[in-house]
Amino acid sequence: MRAMSQSRQLTVAALQLPLGSADEATNIAAVSALVEQAAAQGAQVILPPELFSGPYFCRVEDEALFDLARPTEEHPSVIAMQALAKALKVAIPTSFFERDGHHYYNTLAMIDPQGQIMGTYRKSHIPDGPGYEEKYYFRPGNTGFKVWDVFGARIGVGICWDQWYPECARAMALMGAEVLFYPTAIGSEPYDADLDTSRMWRRAMIGHAVSNCMPVVAANRIGSEDGQNFYGHSFISDEWGDFVADYGAAETGILTATLDLSRAKTHRAGMGFFRDRRPQLYGRLAQDI
Repeated sequence: MRAMSQSRQLTVAALQLPLGSADEATNIAAVSALVEQAAAQGAQVILPPELFSGPYFCRVEDEALFDLARPTEEHPSVIAMQALAKALKVAIPTSFFERDGHHYYNTLAMIDPQGQIMGTYRKSHIPDGPGYEEKYYFRPGNTGFKVWDVFGARIGVGICWDQWYPECARAMALMGAEVLFYPTAIGSEPYDADLDTSRMWRRAMIGHAVSNCMPVVAANRIGSEDGQNFYGHSFISDEWGDFVADYGAAETGILTATLDLSRAKTHRAGMGFFRDRRPQLYGRLAQDI
């Protein structure tokens, strides 16, 4: 006889918009307007894109750009999202450029529905290539992976390049995550104008949804910033990796979906991915190449 359990649901939103203005207040205001709209549509956890307070500055190496970083409690993005979260009673994973003494990180502040910072996650995987010179600016994160409990659900958040790594997704899943969120800034590859990674980008995260049997939410920016074109394609998938909401390369707006966490939990148990793990065979994963 099938056991009956009360359904647990979580309504989530992913924001997609251009963020190329050089004026920090303009970008934060644009994100804030979409957060308000998402909350009005019933969203409980609202995900803006990565480093949304300004253009994606990591395409060049310029020491003057370190001035964009602030301590967590002083960053305008964090302050603005704290006020919105408290007023709207929503949770907002907030990406920003953090300065901690003489150290700099690509950081996310998890802001709860009371407007409080539940904790921070510092991006673990830092890319370094044409147009994405992040190792110049950011130290590798030292927080380890993080999960947070909001609205009766446990969520995990990785930042952009983290989303390509199955180890990151699996680690958060093993910590009890039920939904994975990825704020992103990704687009064209300056070294190869014909290379469009948007398909692989989605497929990598869909793989996390399938192999961990849990929904995934990804938010990316759009638009051209000094010749670098950000390709959007933000999406929300269910635990099977099927899109329940998605955008193309040009839309500005809000993706929302109500996720059935109870259904995902049942499917996750039934698939046996965590039952059949063989950790004793995985030591090679923790060794340097």
